[in-house]
Amino acid sequence: MRKECQYISVHPDNPQSRLLEQVVDILHKGGVIAYPTESGYALGCLLDNSEGAKRIRAIRKLDETHSLTLVCRDLSNLSEYAKVGNTQFRYLKSHLPGPYTFILPASREVPRRLQNPKKKTIGLRVTPNVVTNALLSYFDKPLLSSTLILPGEDHPMTDGWSIREELGHALDAVLDGGFSGFEPTTIIDFTDDEPILIRQGQGTFAE
Repeated sequence: MRKECQYISVHPDNPQSRLLEQVVDILHKGGVIAYPTESGYALGCLLDNSEGAKRIRAIRKLDETHSLTLVCRDLSNLSEYAKVGNTQFRYLKSHLPGPYTFILPASREVPRRLQNPKKKTIGLRVTPNVVTNALLSYFDKPLLSSTLILPGEDHPMTDGWSIREELGHALDAVLDGGFSGFEPTTIIDFTDDEPILIRQGQGTFAE
């Protein structure tokens, strides 16, 4: 039986290490968490947590064809999990960290179960959020994630306490790093040499 959801509130600009370490421990034990980004809160688990991925999809009512996103520490971390050419790299470098999700060809480091089954692609993000970057510093791999947009809603959840109240039964922890933006990321398909806008969100798009 799953333990009660832990509510862990940290300073948004200087998150306390001892509190982040509690979240790290929960993730290492197979937990699923909610955590802040610049474009709403997100659901996350460790990359190799296949059961966690199923739980994230269940919370959002997503089917197996809906790709989850890898939230990376930085561009070098991102390039481990995507095949990035010179054109793509220059574009990514000018936009990240920022409110973007890029669809890129997956590298061999990405488990096949997480890739788009037809296109062999994966979504990747690098967030400027201080709390999440501090959390990512404890791991060698990205977090497997999905923006916390509940079924029937258009915008992500933005308040940690509300998430605890509504989804505590389905989560192992809520990492509250303060209010986050309410507009989701801009999604850009960059599997070829030209970027293609898939969803207009917080980030501006220019070819």
